Amino acid sequence: MKIPEQDFFEKITFRDALRLAMYDEMKDDKNVIILGEDVAKYGGAYGATKNLLEQFGSDRVIDTPISEPTIVGTAIGAAMTGLKPIAELMYVDFFGMSMDQIGNQSAKIRYMFGGQISVPMVIRTQGGTGRSGGAQHSQSLESWIMYIPGLYLVMPSNPNDAYHLLRDSLKTNTPTVFIEHKLLYNFEGPLDKKNKVQFGKANILKEGNSISIIAYSRMTNFAVEAARKLKEDNISAEIIDLRTLNPLDKNTIINSVKKTRHALVLSEGHYTTGVASEITSIIFENCFKVLKKPVIRYTAEDTPVPVAPNLEKNYVPTVDRIIDYAKKIIT
Repeated sequence: MKIPEQDFFEKITFRDALRLAMYDEMKDDKNVIILGEDVAKYGGAYGATKNLLEQFGSDRVIDTPISEPTIVGTAIGAAMTGLKPIAELMYVDFFGMSMDQIGNQSAKIRYMFGGQISVPMVIRTQGGTGRSGGAQHSQSLESWIMYIPGLYLVMPSNPNDAYHLLRDSLKTNTPTVFIEHKLLYNFEGPLDKKNKVQFGKANILKEGNSISIIAYSRMTNFAVEAARKLKEDNISAEIIDLRTLNPLDKNTIINSVKKTRHALVLSEGHYTTGVASEITSIIFENCFKVLKKPVIRYTAEDTPVPVAPNLEKNYVPTVDRIIDYAKKIIT
């Protein structure tokens, strides 16, 4: 299948937007390579690298052994010597096996060498629930990465952001973790290659004055759906899509909450010490005097992810309960 060369798409899947971003960046920069399990001949576990082997050859699209430490370690070495690797780890759950390379090496090298050496690499992975993958293949571990200075963290919610943020990630000298939600690969939306997004800048998807709902990744789409239903009850919700968790656009969060005076923070990660906890703290520290009600963080439960579909669905935030929490906050 030939990868399209056009600049605007009325509708494209999240998966194809990612593939197009890698194709365009590899076409423009011969130093960009891809490595990981089944990324070449098979086209990636979720099909995001399909056909790139035929386009760029086995020197630039490389199947690796089933070893996350090997994949990340190779990517770090390649990045330090001038290449721009995209390392795919099949599941974010497998980060534990390579956290020394990710958190103790890639994140520290530029600081340890006084800026003389950088690690311009991207680690693509996927996380989240929705496919009954069980406790070892369904986690949302972004708080691990957000905790470590020296790493960027990107979690897009739509094809347009996925395309632009992935290309931007390959242009920075900071190692970047790019987490894709497993249920977003078939999500469709428009893509305009020429209308770039600002890396590190949150997107106000919908303006409102009743409550600020802060989300990222798949939870952003849940928030948008909830906002449509809340509008029927004359509740005007402002929806913030964070896009990146590091850099985190604190100003957009703070300014929105100061306007609406109510806040609900959504995350598919855990309740305790998660991303939502950090954002809630930022809101309390900066908006306490204007808040009319305490901030609510609505997240996954503090348990391993269940495998049964009905339990898994209710383990993470749902649209109906987002609506219930929003009404509880403003009444």
